[in-house]
Amino acid sequence: MRIVTRTASVAVALVFWAGAAGAQEWTPDKPIQIVVGFAPGGGSDQAARNIAAAAQGDFPVPLVVENKPGAAGVLAAQTVANTKPDGYTLLVAGGSETTSVPAHRAVPYDPAKDFTSIIRLTNNPFFIIVKADSPFKTVQDIVAAAKEKPGKISLANTGVGGLPHSIGGMIEKAAGVRLKEVPFQGGAPIMQALLGGQVDVAMGATEEIQGQVEAGTIRVLAGSGEERSSHYPAVPTLKELGYDVVATNMKGLVGPAGLPPQVVKYLHDKFHAAMERAVWRKFADAVGEPSNYTDAAGFAAAQKSQLDRVRATMKP
Repeated sequence: MRIVTRTASVAVALVFWAGAAGAQEWTPDKPIQIVVGFAPGGGSDQAARNIAAAAQGDFPVPLVVENKPGAAGVLAAQTVANTKPDGYTLLVAGGSETTSVPAHRAVPYDPAKDFTSIIRLTNNPFFIIVKADSPFKTVQDIVAAAKEKPGKISLANTGVGGLPHSIGGMIEKAAGVRLKEVPFQGGAPIMQALLGGQVDVAMGATEEIQGQVEAGTIRVLAGSGEERSSHYPAVPTLKELGYDVVATNMKGLVGPAGLPPQVVKYLHDKFHAAMERAVWRKFADAVGEPSNYTDAAGFAAAQKSQLDRVRATMKP
């Protein structure tokens, strides 16, 4: 009787093991859609297209990038949050749509509960910039002027709820000043306004300011990252200057909530390997930082931490 029982137990164990092993395997059999919440040509779009190009050879199905711009990325985020968690619809996230906008207004998803993080691809600071002939030589100069003229020193941003808007609010709170925040449609119009003298101060990402830095038309005063940028190692961080402001423009991939672990692992491993390919490295080296990558858990934690910091800024 014991022998029969043991045999039966072994059989059950083998069946369970086989099922568990099968559950750990997933291979896509139809195209995977990577949704971008912003227009073609922007940072999110560039990240999506470059990682898709780098990873395509490892996937048995096409990787299709689809732009769905609107409401600072909220429209695309809502679309992905409401899709089936099967690994075939992903979102480029980690920026305004999941770490900033929800602190300013109600959105039709919970950034902490309605997505499954997969991998972080980039982690780039914003830079505080002024015209090359600006009287402001340091961030402290801007703060002093803002204290002398509350609400008069203008700071360009990309619209209410976006990360540049949030960083402006964080600076105001940390420095105890009030700035005049002026919204624009994107990085290019902001640069035009700064160079044209329509605004006093602006913020820009690495890829947005590089050409003007090389041309000598702007001055970079500080970065918003935890550490100095590898692109501008001589430029201090806001935190170094005594302002408790840390916020970066992360780009990574997430899926809907409930994405099975084996799907997350498959996608993470394929995209992580693609980050070592030449096509991605060329892009990442041009716009990114050494601390770009984190795994699924690290990416989820980084998004939550940033959103918590922005929300704290909104409190009186």
